Amino acid sequence: MSATMNDYIQQETITGVVPMTNGDRQYSFWDLFLSTSGFAIATWCYTQGAYVAQYLSFNQMLINIFSFNIIWVFIECLPVLFAVRYGIDLWIWLRSVLGQKGVALLSTVISLANFGWYAVTANLFANSMIHLANNFGLVLDKAIWAPILGTLCVLLGTLIALSGPETIKGINKYMVVALLFVGLIIAGICFFAVPITEIMNVQPAVQSDLTPLERFMISGEGNVAVAFSWSTQAFILPRLAKSERSGYWATSLAYGVVAPFFAATGGVMALAMFVKTGVYESDPTTMLATLSTPTFSLLSLLLVAFANIGTQGTGSYVNCMIVKSGMPKISYKLMVWIAFVYVSSLTIWGGVDEYFGSFISLAAYLQGPIIGMIVVDFFLLRKQKLSLRSAYFLEGHKAYEYTKGFNIVGMGCVFISLIVAVLFIYNPVTKQIQSPIFLFTTGSGFTALFGGGLYWLASLTPLKAYMVRDREEITI
Repeated sequence: MSATMNDYIQQETITGVVPMTNGDRQYSFWDLFLSTSGFAIATWCYTQGAYVAQYLSFNQMLINIFSFNIIWVFIECLPVLFAVRYGIDLWIWLRSVLGQKGVALLSTVISLANFGWYAVTANLFANSMIHLANNFGLVLDKAIWAPILGTLCVLLGTLIALSGPETIKGINKYMVVALLFVGLIIAGICFFAVPITEIMNVQPAVQSDLTPLERFMISGEGNVAVAFSWSTQAFILPRLAKSERSGYWATSLAYGVVAPFFAATGGVMALAMFVKTGVYESDPTTMLATLSTPTFSLLSLLLVAFANIGTQGTGSYVNCMIVKSGMPKISYKLMVWIAFVYVSSLTIWGGVDEYFGSFISLAAYLQGPIIGMIVVDFFLLRKQKLSLRSAYFLEGHKAYEYTKGFNIVGMGCVFISLIVAVLFIYNPVTKQIQSPIFLFTTGSGFTALFGGGLYWLASLTPLKAYMVRDREEITI
């Protein structure tokens, strides 16, 4: 085989959709844990924590952030087992649930939603750099420099994404350790900056006519939505893991424990800022500059700034890989540059931060049913066995072609769950609770339970013959 062909196969394995063989696996438990944590602990965690802190007291905030994240992340990461076993990502398996064109449609829509997160990180990078400049006596006009510096962050992340997962692993290995250290110190600074008793006595800023339970569950909706936001991105890197156990635990611990720790830190910072200034603040750069000493503030701002670049790189890689699962013939590099233009546009617009709560819930309403369906499909319908021949549409293997490329049952479950949740459970745009069910499941949690339940009920009817047509092709 020619060197050119070997290079092409390697390229399509790392930045394409070809199954990863055991010999190609690059990530140990610590490699995957650090790379995933580097992706998970971007400064959007501080933004999320500050959002929750407005609704809850200190103790309620900690319980809310950790409980909702741990429960849902540890469930949604179960399919990581097949991602490692088969060396494929979530979206390849979803060809059996949604059909080829269904994957192409939803992977693109969800990635467009996911990329909103990277506009948040780009804006935070810009704010960090502006604060740093101010500390050195260089006053920058935010209206002019924020879009420029934000776009620079997106560009630098794009260059990392183009370099592939090996570069991502190398960058995150050192950045994560530094950021974990900074996070611990930030939490300590908050308690030294203002008395802990005052932080614990802060009353929720957002009360209006909501009951305490409604405030708790609306905060929970934000945390479930964030937990779900990892799901469709979470199964790209695990295919590089060397074992199923390391793949599952590295992914679950990063998203379910490390990320919530940083969200909780953001919440503590927001409460401390309120005690000190009387204003809730979600921008970690402003909070760091106000609460910490000048020297540590400079160091923290630098680390926060460069962490956002690493997140841009990892996020661009995984989301472009998601889209490539649906449209494998499009060049990975072309997708990365298209993502650069799209995220830069969102960054310059600046509206994602303003509609943060609605944005994360609407994205989760699409991802929730997919989470429920993939767990049901993996454990109950296909019994952890997939036909790779049909998943890659090899000649003569058509089990997953369905109706003009769409699995009508799977697609129907996604959209029915979305519509029912918006109309009858919780409207994330108006933030209206429309059913007591929300107080048990949250809106995003409902979509996962309802979508998975619908899919399972369909399998108990004659529709199962349409849904599962691959059993004769299973050889392993």
